[in-house]
Amino acid sequence: MTMLRRLRSLIGGERLVFPKLELHVAHGCNLSCESCSHYSNHAHSGTVSLEEADRWMGLWARRVSVSRFTILGGEPTIHPQLPAFVGLVRRHWPEATIDIVSNGFFLHRHPTLPAILAADRDAQLSISVHHDSEEYRERLKPVFELLEAWRREHGLRIDIRPSNKNWTRRYQGFGDTMLPFEDGDPRASWEICPARHCKQLHAGQIWKCAPLAYLPMQKAKYRLSDKWDAYLAYKPLEPTCSKAELRAFAALEDEGACGMCSSKKRLFELPNPLRRPRNQLDAVA
Repeated sequence: MTMLRRLRSLIGGERLVFPKLELHVAHGCNLSCESCSHYSNHAHSGTVSLEEADRWMGLWARRVSVSRFTILGGEPTIHPQLPAFVGLVRRHWPEATIDIVSNGFFLHRHPTLPAILAADRDAQLSISVHHDSEEYRERLKPVFELLEAWRREHGLRIDIRPSNKNWTRRYQGFGDTMLPFEDGDPRASWEICPARHCKQLHAGQIWKCAPLAYLPMQKAKYRLSDKWDAYLAYKPLEPTCSKAELRAFAALEDEGACGMCSSKKRLFELPNPLRRPRNQLDAVA
């Protein structure tokens, strides 16, 4: 039985609803936010083509309803075809709220984006502000000027998020020396996790969270400790899953894989992400 025929045989009845589904359209980032939960500070690269994303979405659109679909990265504005993803998501999930999350610095590369977002009945742009320093705010001035022009000319919905507030450490170390926390309390880790409802659409599969979805990218780039092996063995949800498997995945809260993250909020002041720390420069050299 082909995958398409198997999917058709599994479809029936009302679709299960995911409150949030996210898609990395670009894995690289122009910032280096320490302990980024998507590992975007680790100098990854690469983008997801429209054709590939279309295929991934097509595997799930008839089985899963999505309340909010988030387009992000890395930094999504690195993708040269970013505006086209809005229509792609809308075609697969007509009722979803669409949110593009960006740090804003490359928005000028996408002059067609505001009109496309404004024409959509339920789409918005969210800007993550990652530092309060004068240097960072100065760099943001032309970004905010552009956003104000977009708001004025197109009536664009824009949400400004102070992402550096309450910044927490998601793992220990960096690159080859990166280690999981393994506090021994996966339930506590899940309860404080800011991404516990942020499922990822990646490689045609649905993953519990970004730290698990993009961990294999870390393994491919760095000599990770064998302490990560148990988490690298995590199995995402396959598009050929049964209805029971889909329902179980959607309902699952904490599980063993949650143990890679801290069981308590480890707050720290985020260093200016415009500057890559020396230890990171050495690690990615």
